[in-house]
Amino acid sequence: MAALRIIGIDPGLRRCGWGIIESEGNRLRFVAAGTITPPVDDGMPERLRALFEGLSTLIRQHMPDEAAVEETFVSVGARSALQLGQARGVALMTPAALGLPVGEYAANLVKKSIVGAGHADKNQIQMMVKILLPAATFKGADAADALAIAICHAHHRGAVALRAAG
Repeated sequence: MAALRIIGIDPGLRRCGWGIIESEGNRLRFVAAGTITPPVDDGMPERLRALFEGLSTLIRQHMPDEAAVEETFVSVGARSALQLGQARGVALMTPAALGLPVGEYAANLVKKSIVGAGHADKNQIQMMVKILLPAATFKGADAADALAIAICHAHHRGAVALRAAG
């Protein structure tokens, strides 16, 4: 069985986390992780373009086979939800436009897959990502969340494909 390279994306307009892993059977291997931070003083079109360009560059550089994006849950306000939805649209569209299959996962499923509880906090997620990927290096919760999304996809991608085919 060949290793499958997965990019996980934690969408955000201020900080968009990304993490890349390889999955081979039950084994996971850390490849890279980081955060895209569009300039906050730029207008919305420029910030979305920065996300697109950043994700496109990462995908071309690391050549993942599949992508996984977190479904966002926002209860802050309509404006924040709309802006986050636009960033999420770029996070979904960019890998799809570059030919990658894209899986979407609810935040609670990601947390349950990584920590075992659907309401885990950021520290628990970071700790478990380090346990599951001992070689992982990342700065901040956004990159750790993106790695968690990629791990979730590695665990659930077969079930997603079966549902899509059925």
